[in-house]
Amino acid sequence: MNANITPEKISIVKISAGAFTQQNLEISVLRLDTIHPVVSGNKWFKLRFELEQAIQKGKKIILTFGGAWSNHIVATACCAKQNGLQSIGIIRGEEERQLTPAMEDARDLGMELIFISREDYRKKKIPVHLSNDSTYIIEEGGYGPLGARGAATILDIKGTNGYSHICCAAGTGTTLAGLILAAGPTQTVIGISTLRNNFDLEKNILSLTGDGHPGYFISHDYHFGGYAKWEPPLIDFMNEWYRQTNIPSDFVYTGKLFFAIRDLADKKYFPPGSNLLMIHSGGLQGNRSLSKGTLIF
Repeated sequence: MNANITPEKISIVKISAGAFTQQNLEISVLRLDTIHPVVSGNKWFKLRFELEQAIQKGKKIILTFGGAWSNHIVATACCAKQNGLQSIGIIRGEEERQLTPAMEDARDLGMELIFISREDYRKKKIPVHLSNDSTYIIEEGGYGPLGARGAATILDIKGTNGYSHICCAAGTGTTLAGLILAAGPTQTVIGISTLRNNFDLEKNILSLTGDGHPGYFISHDYHFGGYAKWEPPLIDFMNEWYRQTNIPSDFVYTGKLFFAIRDLADKKYFPPGSNLLMIHSGGLQGNRSLSKGTLIF
């Protein structure tokens, strides 16, 4: 799949001890956010095999689902365009008079946007005229076996195999499942759920990984009110984190991940000497919904 991505250039940044109060941990961040200006973070990994299969099957249209601020929608529009495919986004909720920046980006990349009611969205209703042999459907957030298989290749990146813990934010659970599948027998994968009461997450993980993968832990304690919700302590943390590390985060996913791991470290959750790798899954465009000046980056 052509997306002008060069995974071998992704960097791993070691975090200074000052960012964590527990000094006997080693913390690093895998900067997936730097791989592409649009298809940022984990999005390319989840899409790579879906797009490859669509092309192999001779499909002409990529159809997928998402909300008005969806990173997945924008990434899919970009990847489809770069591979000479049309794209359609089924968007949750009625169309607003003013499109969000994410929707504007997707539209500018050539995606046809179709807004449907939240009830129809829950049922994943696709307009009849769009259901044809030329259309390839990708689930919301890239969820599915191919998405997980793609996410698993994140741990193919050089330098990721020496960590005791692999940590990521979780929405649909696709990236988390991929990391679980790819992790070594001595590695523990930690998922930080970004949705409130997202208890289907465990079911999604089992569906994508099967039994026999006990080395993971999911926390539901750091959603800050729910998906795309935030509270002042999270914003304060994100600004302080940037001052200390020069690494930007977003309030939907990575801000919650970094906050959670530091809090767990403060609570002595990790055994002394643990070596943690946090996955920066991109998504920075979501910060555009915040008022100017809320973040210092």
